[in-house]
Amino acid sequence: MTNGYIFRYTITLVIIVAIILSATATLLYPLQKKNEDNEKMVNIMKAAGITVTNNEDVYSLFDKYCTKMLIINNDGTIIDECSDAVKTKCKAFNINLKNELSKMADNKDYSLPVYVLQYDNRIINVIPLQGTGLWGPIWGYMALSEDFDTVIGTVFDHKSETPGLGAEITTEKFSNQFKDKRLFKNGVFKSIAVVKGGISALDTEEQKYAVDAISGGTITSNGVNDMIKNTLELYLPYIEKQNDKQ
Repeated sequence: MTNGYIFRYTITLVIIVAIILSATATLLYPLQKKNEDNEKMVNIMKAAGITVTNNEDVYSLFDKYCTKMLIINNDGTIIDECSDAVKTKCKAFNINLKNELSKMADNKDYSLPVYVLQYDNRIINVIPLQGTGLWGPIWGYMALSEDFDTVIGTVFDHKSETPGLGAEITTEKFSNQFKDKRLFKNGVFKSIAVVKGGISALDTEEQKYAVDAISGGTITSNGVNDMIKNTLELYLPYIEKQNDKQ
């Protein structure tokens, strides 16, 4: 065989494989998107305290409890509001928070989503979180009271944190600590500290604004600490405008 034949054969094979992979990705995309949407809806509801069982229609349940979705800009102004029957069609649902934070880092205008749910006779505001752990991205959702001061629940996830250490952020033992914690002290944003060594050494008042870090997962715990503070700070203009209306 000549070198030319081998070259043409290799190029043809690469093209065929590329076409197959592209076609497969195209065919699988709707299923992948549905699974991603399903996981997102479950996590938003879970943060708000809504239990989803395997035999329930997640889409219907989400559309029932999620009354509206908002998009806010840099200064906290609502630029889009959606209450469509199918919430996954809302622009706010499909915002990629990681991309928006990249815009912010480049000093460009960015947009942020707010998911408003009504459950257990109260209004719940769910805010997505995005940060960095020890080995890669971490993210989550934080559900807040109507005045944005009290945490109702949280959900955290990660891409590649260490099992038994940083990966413990996904456990209920870690996330349940955030319930009923406070974000504002005397009207000033304080956030929630993830404290290495635990909060037992703090006085009772300060414990309202802190949770125990993960033993052996210091860097991931610091990542959660920074993720909460840095993300929520971006929402402060919106929170202030909403509280001024009340």
